[in-house]
Amino acid sequence: MLNSFSRRRFLAAGTAALALAACAPVARASTELAVYKTPTCGCCTAWVDHMRAAGFEARVTELADLSATRRTEGVPDALASCHTALIGGYVLEGHVPAEDVRRLLAERPDALGLAVPAMPLGSPGMEMPDGRKDPYETLLILKGGGTRVFARHG
Repeated sequence: MLNSFSRRRFLAAGTAALALAACAPVARASTELAVYKTPTCGCCTAWVDHMRAAGFEARVTELADLSATRRTEGVPDALASCHTALIGGYVLEGHVPAEDVRRLLAERPDALGLAVPAMPLGSPGMEMPDGRKDPYETLLILKGGGTRVFARHG
């Protein structure tokens, strides 16, 4: 009888352990995106739509001036664009494509984040009705303010 009781306990404990393991949170890239933009910017709204369509959960905060946010996050003035976003410990400046954000979150480089300066035509949120696209680069913002090319588009 003792063996039967021990076996039942062992099986119950094993089943409970498997159930707990199945319910445990799985590490995954963050999809929660905090976006800071001015109230009048339509292209920023289009970029947020692009990110939401790609599966990101965007929370938008409208501010009259984004310079304090950029300064706090370490974005150099030369990279400033029309909106700033935060995700997974990184800053995003400008019309960064969702595919580049996913890669950033997967690779987790030792950097501040990504930037697409100058609002290039054809970047997410800057699509043109006639389909025109300018080639552009997504830059990795390094700690200390430098940059290197992270991705090329167009």
